[in-house]
Amino acid sequence: MIFITTATADDLITLADIEQICFSSQESASLNTLKSRFDVFPNHFLVAKIHKHDDNEIIGFVNGMVTDEETITDEMYTNAKLHQPQGKYQTIFGIDVLPSYQHLGIATKLMKNLIEKAQKEKRTGIILCCKHQLIPFYEQFGFQNLGISKSTHGGVVWYDMLLNI
Repeated sequence: MIFITTATADDLITLADIEQICFSSQESASLNTLKSRFDVFPNHFLVAKIHKHDDNEIIGFVNGMVTDEETITDEMYTNAKLHQPQGKYQTIFGIDVLPSYQHLGIATKLMKNLIEKAQKEKRTGIILCCKHQLIPFYEQFGFQNLGISKSTHGGVVWYDMLLNI
């Protein structure tokens, strides 16, 4: 059984390992970066777990700060102090799912939980940057493609996406 819950500090090493698997070394957040984010906005880390062998194994996660900005800036990835608890927009820095669990609906489950959380918190919307091939994935949730992002994070071309909620 797969379930979504809020991360704990004990999860951070596992989350950093998953991040390194899911993103290139230029794009991925280090353990220190994840820890600095978690120290500021721990309730904005959702983890997907599977019950396996009398234990709950983390198989994916999503995280992101809250801001009044309408698009993600590169500085947000590294400066957790930019988090605005009462901000209008929930950001998504990444949805990470271990390769052996991809294409099983786990990223969708994480997205739906994050959207529901943002709605409960009365956010205006959710913003993210994604690569071109992931645009259709986000569009299925109602995200609009705002075009090529100013972000150059990791040296890739990103597209700004916005979901009004």
